[in-house]
Amino acid sequence: MKKVVVGLSGGVDSSVAAYLLKAQGYEVIGLFMKNWHDDTVTISDECPWLEDSNDAMIVAEKLGIPFQTVDLSVEYKERIVDYMFDEYAKGRTPNPDVLCNREIKFDVFMKIALQLGADFVATGHYCRKGTIENKDGSETYQLLAGKDPNKDQSYFLCQLSQEQLAKTLFPIGELLKPEVRKIAAENELITADKKDSQGLCFIGKVRLPDFLQQKLKPQKGVIVEVPSTISQFDAAPSEFSSKQEELAYFSKKPSYQVTDGKVVGNHQGAHYFTKGQRKGLDVGGTKEPLFVIETDVDENVIYTGQGKTHPGLYKRTLFVSNEELHWVRTDLALKTDDSMQVLARIRYRQELQKATLYKVEGGMYVDFEEKQSAITEGQFVAWYLEDDLIGSGVIS
Repeated sequence: MKKVVVGLSGGVDSSVAAYLLKAQGYEVIGLFMKNWHDDTVTISDECPWLEDSNDAMIVAEKLGIPFQTVDLSVEYKERIVDYMFDEYAKGRTPNPDVLCNREIKFDVFMKIALQLGADFVATGHYCRKGTIENKDGSETYQLLAGKDPNKDQSYFLCQLSQEQLAKTLFPIGELLKPEVRKIAAENELITADKKDSQGLCFIGKVRLPDFLQQKLKPQKGVIVEVPSTISQFDAAPSEFSSKQEELAYFSKKPSYQVTDGKVVGNHQGAHYFTKGQRKGLDVGGTKEPLFVIETDVDENVIYTGQGKTHPGLYKRTLFVSNEELHWVRTDLALKTDDSMQVLARIRYRQELQKATLYKVEGGMYVDFEEKQSAITEGQFVAWYLEDDLIGSGVIS
């Protein structure tokens, strides 16, 4: 009997993952991760970790498996929360969910599980693991999209390595969400009808600016509305001397001046805003709603444009530097001057988009067939061959 440690979160997905593993004959241990209880950074009273940990314990009792709680809040603060503050201060928008999987669940947590003698770690993620047998007898692991198109969570795991995948199981990856709830109900698991958790527990129901204000002090600045007619948005040159020159042109970060538009309001800090954001600007009187098209944290200016078709929102190419480039399928990693046609997404739940990867000396360009809205620095881009997520990187 192989031993599996399941990250029991107190939700229905991980409860059913534990049930299925036990039914398959594994020796199962339930572990609840306590990731946050730092009172120096206030969090919402509604942060449900106590209730979640109780639910996880009741599920473990029902399944007859050992259960314990591990406190990972120190590592969580260092690796996730401090990183978030740092990224926002730089004017980038981090994705804490992707980081939490890479740094906490499949690193710190996995090491604890292996110390407990586990052969595998399992989670309630909607994705699947494939195994390719190589000619030399070794194995290559695939991170495959979950069978439920509405719940596929492969994007959140886009930073996993071959070493991490080797030790991981995804028991519910072949199931649809309604099937998972049905299994939980049939086996009288307390989490059967529990709502899915939203966002990070430690932010709970707190608004992100309120959370960030604890480290990033409010600072008054101006909101500028940029018309869609400025010369920056004129047609691109029709000829380039090389493909790399063309990609560099289309991926270039736009540079706006206050004089490019008109001041239409004030804000309390450019680092509280992100590209594509509509809420929180509190500027009225425009024909169409204003969207953030760029933030300048050095000058503390937010640039906006009217309507969701404003040209300042759209770009066709993005760049990932070598330091932030990651291949899940190391066997498919591109060498300099190589290219590859893929499907890619720049945010969770986005439909996969046709794109071409171009590897250059300093990193890699992802060139989309169609322009993408609100490509945001600090977020992750992930690329697939069909349903096989083969790599990812931080948009720079």
